[in-house]
Amino acid sequence: MKYLVINGSPHKGNTWKVAKSALVNIKKLDSDCTFQEIHLLDLKLPFCLGCSNCFRIGGEFCPHKDVMTYIIDKINWADGVIVLSTTFNRRETALLKNFLDHLNYLLHRPLWFTKKALVITTVGGVGGNSTIKSISCTLRGMGFNRCYGISIRSLSWNDYQIRRKDQKKIDKISAVFCKDVQSGKLHYPSTDVLIPYNLFRGMAGNYVKGAEYETKDGEYYSDEYRKKHVYDKSIPLLPHQRVIGSIFYLIGKIGSKYMVVTYKK
Repeated sequence: MKYLVINGSPHKGNTWKVAKSALVNIKKLDSDCTFQEIHLLDLKLPFCLGCSNCFRIGGEFCPHKDVMTYIIDKINWADGVIVLSTTFNRRETALLKNFLDHLNYLLHRPLWFTKKALVITTVGGVGGNSTIKSISCTLRGMGFNRCYGISIRSLSWNDYQIRRKDQKKIDKISAVFCKDVQSGKLHYPSTDVLIPYNLFRGMAGNYVKGAEYETKDGEYYSDEYRKKHVYDKSIPLLPHQRVIGSIFYLIGKIGSKYMVVTYKK
């Protein structure tokens, strides 16, 4: 399997140490695996300008497309993505948040339905789980099929030594992640993923080609399959999920008669 490591921390400290331990364990379980690394600090990605190009006309028109295309190509290459971020005030670092901000259009038009992620963070006190949740929710909104998380309380400023109980946690969760990537199994989506997907799907009629407020959302949901189905064709669904998706599609379609999101740039 192929794994991409995205380091969203500003240096290689405690979180990197935990990540390296997880990578060693994955290598034991998947001896033929391949790793590639991206260190966001090195890429010098400028702050997202909020220009809305990605929403209106496509991510390829991002002012920072050279850096973003490079990262997106790497994610497309990978079977599993390992995201690292030190916990800063119960959330991800500014480096990682800025990168995710550049991909916010994928919350409207999910892409990575077959990808799985492992999110790793360390924190001096509390808030690590909030960081895991924040990053994982964003990734799942972009289509990621399953996200796992490792949060370690390091109680140290860049001098953390992995304790036995922490090592067991790292080994256990990284093993589950690795085996899931190897299995190729695709899991049912959660309701909190289906709801926005189908609301956007229902609203997309306002944004189709030729409409007053034409956007890429309209093109995305004009796909013949997406027009008729509540989620991507690669993902299995339970009967009640089809019902939930259909209900929120109708809510979006009816609501779109009274509410239109516009982009004025």
